[in-house]
Amino acid sequence: MWNALKAAAEAGRDRVILDLFEADESRAETFSVTALDLLFDYSKTQIDAATLDVLLDLAKAAEVEARRDAMVFGRVINETEGRAVLHTALRNLDGEAIEVDGQDVMPGVLETLSRMETLAQDVRASDVTDVVNIGIGGSDLGPAMAYLALSPYRDGPRCHFVSNVDAADISDTLRGCDPATTLFIVASKTFTTIETMTNARTARAWLQDNGVEPDGRFIALSSNAEAAADWGIPRDRVFGFEDWVGGRYSIWGPIGLSLMLAIGPDAFRAFLRGAQSMDRHFRSAELHENMPVLLALVGIWHNQGLNHATRAVLPYDNRLSRLPAYLQQLEMESNGKSVAMDGSDLPVNSGSVVWGEPGTNGQHAFYQLIHQGTRVIPCEFMVAAEGHEPELRHHHDLLIANCLAQSEALMRGRSLDEARALMAAKGLNGDELERQARHRVFPGNRPSTTLMMPKMTPEMLGEIIALYEHRVFVEGVILGINSFDQWGVELGKELATSLGPLVSGDASADDKDASTRALLDYVHRYS
Repeated sequence: MWNALKAAAEAGRDRVILDLFEADESRAETFSVTALDLLFDYSKTQIDAATLDVLLDLAKAAEVEARRDAMVFGRVINETEGRAVLHTALRNLDGEAIEVDGQDVMPGVLETLSRMETLAQDVRASDVTDVVNIGIGGSDLGPAMAYLALSPYRDGPRCHFVSNVDAADISDTLRGCDPATTLFIVASKTFTTIETMTNARTARAWLQDNGVEPDGRFIALSSNAEAAADWGIPRDRVFGFEDWVGGRYSIWGPIGLSLMLAIGPDAFRAFLRGAQSMDRHFRSAELHENMPVLLALVGIWHNQGLNHATRAVLPYDNRLSRLPAYLQQLEMESNGKSVAMDGSDLPVNSGSVVWGEPGTNGQHAFYQLIHQGTRVIPCEFMVAAEGHEPELRHHHDLLIANCLAQSEALMRGRSLDEARALMAAKGLNGDELERQARHRVFPGNRPSTTLMMPKMTPEMLGEIIALYEHRVFVEGVILGINSFDQWGVELGKELATSLGPLVSGDASADDKDASTRALLDYVHRYS
């Protein structure tokens, strides 16, 4: 099936996007899709009708729909770990039965949600002013991103997020907190994650050093209730989740507790409801009208088709500043694989390198490379029609104008003749005109997509996160990989554990390579 994509890529590599618009007055409508209140416009790409057919055939050949149904109905699709993949169950607010090994999981999911809501109401009614979420990876990136994104809806305690084992992270966070009114959430599925537990012990010592008893000051988000109890957290303050919820897909359950504390149970349910609505669209829409599918197919076209290795995610929303980092983990940990489900080597590249920064900040940082660099970097713009500061509407109008201008500029570019005319108008001529003109040429014909929404609300954020989750799933199915394991993070963790005694000088480094020994020598010399 990849041969058809390669042939389409060869045919479309030099296709001029502006010519596609000139040839088809309805292109903007044809190559866009609406779902719920979202609009996804992919018309500013080199995809034409024939290319789209090839991409849809890829999805059909990979049996995306059958694989999707297997996921949402609790079949074992995480084959390397023998698990179902059911983060969608965490936002199944209507309780439709979902069975794993013959057992309906929904009563447990809804009971945990109810317990979270009861706790949230108690905490929000208490004297707690600050909540510190201690986690890493999916236990940090999701809630930290969502808390900032939904800050206009915060009416509960301030939330802080500590993830790095670097002492600076927790030290800087605790410096702004009052020990008497601070609550800690320790988020670790196994309750053994070394970075998280190191930070948790430091937090407990901080309370004790300031004359505050740790009892009642900690909540555990973990499936290891026994380890949490041994640590001093009673079972009624432990919120577990099943092994069919992966870390980077876990914000919808207990890992989202900090968000619930900040915005309240009702707004958190709206967040879940938004994701559930996107789930329903993903399950019911035909492939050619299915927003997650089309988002994935555009990604396949740019990465596996045209060999554009990176993708810039550019939200024109300052409160979405953590979204690119969240999507980095979601995509790169999910689809950063080199072997297919059966263990064979992949015949094509796997996931893209995902990065980005909010507009308009990025325009004054790295857009230079995107516009005039030698590599093509597909861009994903994102913007809301309405902001949260109506009294500053002119700010938001300027924000939208910048977003739309950047996608147009990437497509349109500036020719050498146009640049020459600009320089001539400035009074230049001869060799200097030619030299200056060449610096002002924009190649153009650089692809971008735009995701537009009415306004960033809890429900809308739920829709967007679910949209990207399903996008990653579809890409993984087409690639034939398991998007739900992450063996690539294990080796470094194992070596870090063995290196601990070497760093502290309690063990010999004789069996390490020369570079590692030299680096350790440097540490010992200066520490």
